Amino acid sequence: MRVLGVDPGLTRCGVGVVEGMPGRPCTLIAYYVVYTDPGDELPARLLHLDRSLTDLVAEHRPDSVAVERVFSQHNVRTVMGTAQASGIAVLAGARAGLPVQTYTPSEVKAAVTGSGKADKAQITAMVTRLLRLPEPPRPADAADALALAICHVWRGGTRSKLAVAADRARRGGAR
Repeated sequence: MRVLGVDPGLTRCGVGVVEGMPGRPCTLIAYYVVYTDPGDELPARLLHLDRSLTDLVAEHRPDSVAVERVFSQHNVRTVMGTAQASGIAVLAGARAGLPVQTYTPSEVKAAVTGSGKADKAQITAMVTRLLRLPEPPRPADAADALALAICHVWRGGTRSKLAVAADRARRGGAR
């Protein structure tokens, strides 16, 4: 399974692509950070992000897209930009006809480090180790995007199987 992970941000949007199977080590395909200029108007920034993510989806042809779910922060301006970038990432995957899954930061941390309270340094260290990289991916937005992709490889398949099983059970076992 090839997954494109997105750590949404309006100024810096991390993108990571990995391949793998649940229970197996993942392989790094690529990682990027898409930058937008805070001095530019919002529509131009969102359009740049949309074009960049659409191009990366087309280039890497993932099987699915994993996006960090926006959570409430005290800084409303920050959360608004993150939410807008998240919407663009979800749209890029949906436009390509791909399944898109969102994960909370604590879900990603728990999947990659074993602790839902891990800090950025711990996430970066584990991503480096899990992908057998010679050096940590920089900046942290790229490491976070790779962590999202790894989380989806390891947990996404299980989630999909559970959803199919629950749907079958609701329909009385019919296929």
